[in-house]
Amino acid sequence: MQKRTLGNSGLEVSAIGLGCMGLSFGYGPATERQQAITLIRTAYERGVTFFDSAEAYGPYTNEELLGEALAPIRDKVVIATKFGFDFNGEGGQSGMNSRPQHIRAVAEAALKRLKTDVIDLFYQHRVDPAVPIEDVAGTVKDLITEGKVKHFGLSEAGTQTIRRAHAVQPVTALQSEYSLWWREPEGDILPVLEELGIGFVPFSPLGKGFLTGAINAQTTFDAKDFRNSVPRFSTDARAANQALVDLLGTIAANKKVTPAQIALAWLLAQKPWIVPIPGTTKLNRLEENIGAAAVTLSDGDLTAIEQAVSKIDIQGARYSAEHQARINR
Repeated sequence: MQKRTLGNSGLEVSAIGLGCMGLSFGYGPATERQQAITLIRTAYERGVTFFDSAEAYGPYTNEELLGEALAPIRDKVVIATKFGFDFNGEGGQSGMNSRPQHIRAVAEAALKRLKTDVIDLFYQHRVDPAVPIEDVAGTVKDLITEGKVKHFGLSEAGTQTIRRAHAVQPVTALQSEYSLWWREPEGDILPVLEELGIGFVPFSPLGKGFLTGAINAQTTFDAKDFRNSVPRFSTDARAANQALVDLLGTIAANKKVTPAQIALAWLLAQKPWIVPIPGTTKLNRLEENIGAAAVTLSDGDLTAIEQAVSKIDIQGARYSAEHQARINR
């Protein structure tokens, strides 16, 4: 697989990474452990070198899974994880926490769970309004100086937060949602990232599975699947948004690839420093996603996609009101 560098940082990763959240959290029951380890190691064998986790995924169990799966090849991969939440006794999030002492504690715990002596990319999972971003960046800077972290990242941060953090400790990457059905970052985020030399790591690059074409208005989700609470996944919204999937299907058929591969190839074509991290629990979907790196979209293809997509009005909010309230920029 081709490699990409995240901004000016020098951090080189595979053009497509693996978002590991869904193996442990968010989309229903956790994947059986050995099956998940096999998938992670297969991803590496197919050229993936960039693996994304967080203490919040489980919590904790996803980092433990990655630690075990990647231990034999630790020096050949880049592991990203995140800090920024407190958790209650039931394992649920009980609020944001990016206080310096907490960041340090999370880093130490993550190093143990990941079975490593350094975190390659350490993201603030969500901006904490109670802690100045300069204090957050300064703490990660100290961890970098101490050799416990290599690179600093932000997730879902706004432009002013990015600028303030970057002034204290250069930000290697911003991780936020970006796809053909969520294009908000194109407004002010992408220009600032380009100006500052910061890489972009889109999560949910396949619209939480919707852009694969495997979901329609009749699809039912597991009771633990967070998409049950997402307005964009209501039955009516799915029916309305099917037009986008149908469009991708037509374009994909003409190029003899899949809708998911078109969606990922479109992201890769936007900027050379964009590295999407689709997640999956299925080996066939993993192969499909990795195959997107070999799909080339011409200027004509991109223009045709843009013209067609611009005529589709995507229905439904990206998050529930409760989830949206956690995004402070």
